[in-house]
Amino acid sequence: MGLLDSVVGALSGGQSGGGNGLLEVAMQLLNNPQTGGLAGLVNSFQQGGLGNIVNSWVSNGQNLPISAEQLQSVLGGSTLQDIAAKLGVSPDQASGSLASMLPQLVDHLTPNGQLPQGGGDLMAQGLELLKGKMFG
Repeated sequence: MGLLDSVVGALSGGQSGGGNGLLEVAMQLLNNPQTGGLAGLVNSFQQGGLGNIVNSWVSNGQNLPISAEQLQSVLGGSTLQDIAAKLGVSPDQASGSLASMLPQLVDHLTPNGQLPQGGGDLMAQGLELLKGKMFG
């Protein structure tokens, strides 16, 4: 079972502080027009010196891991505090969970090794992913 299957399995288990909230928060992060959505997030990683990591998620090759600390350096403390508050967990737990989920999620949303053009509906794609893993 792959990492994404494990994450989706945990999400579907309805655990407190996690549940479907983690996927929902991750998708909101990837769809946020204020930060430029997925392309803006990728750009933030590149500007933060983590381009090789985020580019591996977008490309068709193996996904490089990211640590919670690296994720914090890109997203910033206030963003992670907001995410943690939505999930009802500590910022460290939120960054750790996102560090586990984001590589697989970005990889799934870029199946052709490229960022989607024309601002496709990433939320719908993410929900389809979850539906496919839970009911497929």
